[in-house]
Amino acid sequence: MSSRHPGRVRTLVAHEPPLLELLPDADALRAATEEIIATFHREGHHAAFAQFMITAGFDLPPDVEGCPPGEPDPNEEANARHFFAHELRPTTRYLPDVEALRNGRVVLGLGVDSGRLLTQRTTTALAELLGPPPVMFPGDHGGFLSAPGEFADALRLALA
Repeated sequence: MSSRHPGRVRTLVAHEPPLLELLPDADALRAATEEIIATFHREGHHAAFAQFMITAGFDLPPDVEGCPPGEPDPNEEANARHFFAHELRPTTRYLPDVEALRNGRVVLGLGVDSGRLLTQRTTTALAELLGPPPVMFPGDHGGFLSAPGEFADALRLALA
């Protein structure tokens, strides 16, 4: 599963991998990602995160517009800067080695409430390439945060 060190990974658990390059509208999604990054540089991380969440398929509360009141959090700003400047583009443009994945043990996870999310589409696309359907987990993309106990139970069962 790792092209450089294939023996180091016994099982890969990929919960809703954001593999936009697997989708038929990858060009449009690449452009949307570039616009999110541009928004970050123009308007800051709050506006960029709002755009990111909408693009990903999450519903935002109607009162979310730009920067929330209060003092800026320097850690939040630094993390956002790193995410938008260094992580978002390579993560969403990653194209997995499908043959390596087919030859390894992969648990592809999908949240039961992720039907509206972009990661539902990417997970389904990868599952079609690999063969087995995704393992269903509680919640949506962040089910491990909203239902950690149930998520852990589902993961233990998937790994058994």
